[in-house]
Amino acid sequence: MLIDNPTGGYRFLTGISPFSSGVVANAGHEVVHATLDAQVPWRQGFEQIDAHLAAVGRSRPALCAIELRCPAPYSMPDFIEFNAGYVELVRSWDLYVGDHNPLARTNVAPANEPPAEPVLHAFSYTVEAPADAPTTFVVSGAGEIPEASLDDNEIIRKGETGPEAMREKAAFVAATMGSRLAAMGAGWSLVTTTDVYTVFMHEGLLEDAVIGQMGPATRHGMRWYRSRPPVIDLDFEMDVRGIRNEIIV
Repeated sequence: MLIDNPTGGYRFLTGISPFSSGVVANAGHEVVHATLDAQVPWRQGFEQIDAHLAAVGRSRPALCAIELRCPAPYSMPDFIEFNAGYVELVRSWDLYVGDHNPLARTNVAPANEPPAEPVLHAFSYTVEAPADAPTTFVVSGAGEIPEASLDDNEIIRKGETGPEAMREKAAFVAATMGSRLAAMGAGWSLVTTTDVYTVFMHEGLLEDAVIGQMGPATRHGMRWYRSRPPVIDLDFEMDVRGIRNEIIV
């Protein structure tokens, strides 16, 4: 379900308590994507976000997406515990819309040079734009588990990382991206960035399972992060976005 967040200048696709499934700018707004020049502990990162929003004349509700990096994948109970602290901070900013957390999110564990603690990697926010500005959006990261599930027994091909299993996992995740895009009134033709997170990059994996679903978005290529999804036994994750303004802060 797509819900309007008028104080933030965007709509969001409902997800689960810790995050939404994606955000899309309202008419008269656009989404800006900001990558940190140097990663910082995630709570300190929110302070940096606050300062940046103030500097560009935007209030806290303009924040619409968060990208985190964690030291290693969590067990599902530990992931739920981390999310409880994250949700508490988001609520303290008064960002919830009713019972829904509107912020999109990606949270992955780098396989190389992982952080010592969870850190903020990037964030997105809305700014005012002409009414006819192109549609801009961020789709949350998703792994090979059904939407809204926090049951690790529902992971697709759990415990399997061979070529056939990874193709099935990757195809499932790419389809999730497509369905979220459609639900947000966007589509692959509007995607400017496609991120892939896995340590099991078998030969032909992307060609067999992902590229055929991306259609026109393939002209922008893909970025592969040798990283693991945030939960043990998840092996493939993606996120996508359609952004005209990418900055380093």
